[in-house]
Amino acid sequence: MRKLFFATAAVALLLSACKQQPAPLSPAEALILRLDSLQHGPIMYGHQDDPFYGVSWQWEKDRSDTYELVGDYPAVMGFDLGGLEEHHCKNLDSVPFSWIREEAIRHAERGGIITFSWHPRNPRTGGNAWDVTDSTVVRNILENGEQYELFQGWLADVAAFLKTLTFDDGSPVPFIFRPWHEYNGSWFWWGQKLCSDEEYIALWKLTRDYINNELPGSVVWSCSPNLQGGWTEEALLARWPEGVDIVGEDCYQWGTEEDFVRQATDDIRFLSAFARERGMLFAITECGMQNSPVADWWSRVFLPCTEGSNALYFLPWRNWHVDHFGVAKETTTAEDFKALAESDAIRMLNDIQ
Repeated sequence: MRKLFFATAAVALLLSACKQQPAPLSPAEALILRLDSLQHGPIMYGHQDDPFYGVSWQWEKDRSDTYELVGDYPAVMGFDLGGLEEHHCKNLDSVPFSWIREEAIRHAERGGIITFSWHPRNPRTGGNAWDVTDSTVVRNILENGEQYELFQGWLADVAAFLKTLTFDDGSPVPFIFRPWHEYNGSWFWWGQKLCSDEEYIALWKLTRDYINNELPGSVVWSCSPNLQGGWTEEALLARWPEGVDIVGEDCYQWGTEEDFVRQATDDIRFLSAFARERGMLFAITECGMQNSPVADWWSRVFLPCTEGSNALYFLPWRNWHVDHFGVAKETTTAEDFKALAESDAIRMLNDIQ
C-alpha cells in the first residue's frame, strides 16, 4: 500500500512539474518577444542591402556605408527575394542570392534583425513587379486561377531559399517577411486598383499559409501600406489580412516637407495605435528622401514624426548611388545622422546586442 501511495505521489509531482514547464518558444516567437522588449527604447536603424554596395562603391566584401560613417552596423538589415521565382542566381537588384544568404546569416549571428521583402515578376505578363497592365493578376494566381500552379511553384522556390537560412547548429534563423507591401498604391500588380480587397486578403492568406507550413515557427509577418495621410479604421480594415505581427508603413518624402510631416505624423500616430490596440508591433518599414538634399532631414523632419509611436525601427532604402535613400559619408545628411547615431536618439547594432 505504501508503495502504491509513493508511486501515485511521484506521478502527481511529475505531472505538476510538467504543467509548470513552459513550452519552448519557436524562433519566431522568441524574435517577437525580443522585438516587443525593444519597442520601448529608442528607434532602431535599418538599411536595405547594406553590405552589397554603397553610394560610391559596388560589390566589395566587408564594406558598409553605415559602418564606414558611424563605426557600427544597422540593427536591422533588409534584403529582397525578387528573382527567386524565376530561378535566377541574382535578385532584381543584381545581388547574388548566395551572398544574400551569407550576409543574412552573418547579421543574425552578430545579433542583428533580418527582414525580407519580395518584388516578384508579374506572373501573367512576365513583366516586373511594377507592370500594372493586367488587372486580373491576383485573381488568376488564387486557387482555380490560370496561374495558380505557377504561383505555387514560386512560393515553393521562396520557401526553399528561406529554409537555407540556418545557424551552424542547424537551427533556423528567424526573420521578418514583408510581402505585398504598399498595397494602397497602384504601382505594383497587387495594388489597390489592380485587385479587390477580398482578392488581396486571399493573396496574403495563400502566401502566409504556404510559407508557414514550409517553415513552421520561423517567420514574423509584416504588412506595410504606403504613406497615405488620413487613415481611418474602416479604410485600413477593408484590406487588412489576418496573422500580421508587425504593422508597417513605407514613408518617403516625395512632395513638400510640410505635406510629408503632416501625412507621416498622422499615419504613424494612427498605425501605431492600431497596432498597439490589437497586440501587434509597429515599424517604419521603408523611408527616406531621394538624394538626401536636406542636411538635417533625419533629425529635424523625419524623427519628430515618430515621437510617441514606439516604432521599432526605420529602414531607409538602398544606397544605389547618390540618387537613393540611405546614409553614407558622401551624402548631405552624413553629419546629421552621425550625431544621431552617437546620441541616444536611435539604436544601431551594438545597442541591441
